Amino acid sequence: MQVAANQLSAHLERGLKSLYTVHGDEPLLAQEALDAIRSHARRQGYSERAVYSVAGAHFDWGEVLAGAGSFSLFADKQIVDIRIPSGKPGKEGSTALQALAEQAQGNDACLVLVSLPRLDKATKSAAWFAALESFGVTLAVEPVLRPALPPWIAQRLGQQGQRVAAGEAGQHCLQFFADRVEGNLLAAHQEIQKLALL
Repeated sequence: MQVAANQLSAHLERGLKSLYTVHGDEPLLAQEALDAIRSHARRQGYSERAVYSVAGAHFDWGEVLAGAGSFSLFADKQIVDIRIPSGKPGKEGSTALQALAEQAQGNDACLVLVSLPRLDKATKSAAWFAALESFGVTLAVEPVLRPALPPWIAQRLGQQGQRVAAGEAGQHCLQFFADRVEGNLLAAHQEIQKLALL
């Protein structure tokens, strides 16, 4: 099942699934989506978290499968957070991800989060990604393009109780802001937070 980034909070309110895959090249939005899922999971009782960063051909996928299948002594529910920065899990990883996707189906004791970079068409058609998509929820994090950046900035300012002046002056301010941070949402986010502190 695919969910748009702007529909994630409404989706989470309807109920937490046991498998989420977040992919895209926008680090700020990907991190915010993952944080929202983890925060919602903590409120649902997922108190333990194991993080696995897949790096290199010699990554031990057996450890991930064992971690996802084991029960904690200290917590009823756990989060298994798998990060694949290359977007290529390899042959063993492909098999492991398919097994994890099937395991996650109906497993309320374990939440699996998979984070990936932007994926090409060939990777999206791979068996492991198809399994993640069919057994869980996928969230594609798309970059905020230049025409959409001023409204994005205005929306973020609004979230912290600020707004620009109405009319042409406000639009000029948003355009100026967008010109300075275009292509770097992390910088835009930091500048917006600085305005909140002022």
